[in-house]
This record gives sequence, structure tokens and C-alpha cells, in this order.
Amino acid sequence: MTPAIHVVTLASADRADRVRLQRTALAHWAPAIAHTTAAIGQTLFELPESTVLDATGPGRLQLARARNLAGDHAADAGAEIIVFLDADCLPGPRLIDRYTAALADHPDAVACGPVTYLRADQPATADTLDALTRYRNPHPGRPAPADGAVQPAADDEYQLFWSLSFALSARLWRDCRKAFGGFSVDYRGYGGEDTDFGMQLRAHRIPMLWTGGADAFHQWHPPSHTAAGNREAIRANAALFHSRWGYWPMQDWL
Repeated sequence: MTPAIHVVTLASADRADRVRLQRTALAHWAPAIAHTTAAIGQTLFELPESTVLDATGPGRLQLARARNLAGDHAADAGAEIIVFLDADCLPGPRLIDRYTAALADHPDAVACGPVTYLRADQPATADTLDALTRYRNPHPGRPAPADGAVQPAADDEYQLFWSLSFALSARLWRDCRKAFGGFSVDYRGYGGEDTDFGMQLRAHRIPMLWTGGADAFHQWHPPSHTAAGNREAIRANAALFHSRWGYWPMQDWL
């Protein structure tokens, strides 16, 4: 029997169209999945065929709080597998299948698939979803095993965790929430909470798996870390991370 799968994402109002396309792609490849969106920023919005949770508010984006809210909602709504997918990410044709297979064999692990960053001249639309795999070029900074292969992360690879695309069982999500709170809400605004989550996985000896074939395709947009407000948050979050883990994350951005 196929497990109940819920895909969750975060999105501000200006990303709503991208989530609609993500939802279209999921319906194309995996029509049986449920979808949840945690609305961030200052404006609440609606999305067809997605449950929208209100994580809006003034000030810096509360990304960690929103991810926790979305993950908890999916677990409470009956998910057996929760797939976290960034609002800018479109699933490849085998993303759901490969995550499901990896977690069937390794139910106590977090599965992470390859991410291809699309260029500005590689737009994605509802009519071009079948062509996405022609653009496949996984980011070289992380392992990308062959389709169907699963590779355990080494201890020094946990810092490569990205919330852009990962999956875990609802049971393990609840365990993470109990053990270390999930994503730390001490990080406010852009940057740091992803890598902190990865380091918590390592500290709690939770396996992380590089999952071949679970490809996501990140739609192009101008770099987010260069915005003035994000630069301030990155500096503050990097200092918090350093105080916890003893090294500086996001070094290229700093």
C-alpha cells in the first residue's frame, strides 16, 4: 500500500504563482499527494488544492516557525511521509517515488535529493514540465548518487543539509520536534536555520541519505542574500550558529 504523502512548502504572496506551478507539477507526477503551504511575509493568500496555514506577521520572516507549523500540520493530518519542498522548487518525475522507496528501506533517516538550479534562460511552465529533466545539472556542492541509489552522508556532510528538498517519516518528524524542537525558532529572517537543523541531525545520530533520482528543479530568481534586510539577518544568524556549533556557516555569503 502506498503511504500517505504530504508535501509542505513556505511561500510569501509574491511566490504564490510558483507554488501553483509546483502544485501543478505534483499533480502531474504524483496526483495522490496532499499539499500544505505555510504563508509567510505580511500578506495571507489562498492557493487552490493547497491547505494554507497562516505564518504571516511583521518583521523578519520566521522561516523556522513556519516549517515547524507546516510539518506538524502534515503529521497531524495523517501524513506517513512528509516532503519539504521550497516554493521555488519543482519536483522531478521521480522525486516522490525515490523518496518513498528510500524511506521504506530506511524509515529512521532523513532523505535529501539533488537540486538543479535552473538558469534565467531555462524557464519552467505547466506546458514544459516533461522537459525539466533535460536541464538536470545537480548542484556540485553536494553528492548526487545515480538514480535509485542511496548514499549515507558522512559526518562532515551534514552541514550540506538544505531544506530546499528533503523527506522524512512523520514519526521521525515528531521525534525531531521532541528531541530538539525541529527547526530552531531562534533564527529570525534569512539564513542559518537549515544548517542548524543538519547539525542537530548529526548530534542526535539521525542518518541522512543522499537520494539519487529524487531530483528537484529550483526556478531562477535574483540572489536573495544580497537584499539589505537579508544581509543583516545573515550576520545575526551566523553569529548565533557560531556560538552553538563553533564554526561559521554561509561563508560565501558572509
